[in-house]
Amino acid sequence: MTTLYLLGSAAPPVLDIVPVIKEAQSVGYDVCLGLTPAAARWLEPRLPELERVTGHLVRSEYKHPGAADAWPRADAALFAPATFNSINAWALGLTNSFVVGFAAEAIGKGIPLVAMPCVNAAYAQHRALDRSVAELRAMDVRVLYGEGGFVPNPSGERHPYPWHLALGAVREVAPPRA
Repeated sequence: MTTLYLLGSAAPPVLDIVPVIKEAQSVGYDVCLGLTPAAARWLEPRLPELERVTGHLVRSEYKHPGAADAWPRADAALFAPATFNSINAWALGLTNSFVVGFAAEAIGKGIPLVAMPCVNAAYAQHRALDRSVAELRAMDVRVLYGEGGFVPNPSGERHPYPWHLALGAVREVAPPRA
């Protein structure tokens, strides 16, 4: 089975993560869920359910030095939803959260990475976002942003998050195997 690390930050789509996990599992991925500390706080009452659904500990913090890995080795990672803060921190190599740290290290390990931001139109106007997206793409991260990916919503408007595009990209970079 192909192990997929699903990494999420504190944006509204993370609240609907269970159907995404189940869809990935239905096509052959063993899903391990990692969250930024803020996303973990948002989902705190649901963490036991998420651990039952994935069959793995939900992680939001680095492990202690020398501790055994709680998850199997990743075959691919999907960072979605990825907030403005997470995308910029990742591109700059600022690894103060487990999920951003894993994503940064995965680049050097050659683990296929897909990222899909979730930002509003106001954040999208900040020049740092375009620079960070370009930087991640230059490091072979498949960033689904703009046409064919996530398109920022005008502030205050909500549109469905295109999870199907993210999962489709994961299937392209790391097809599930039996």
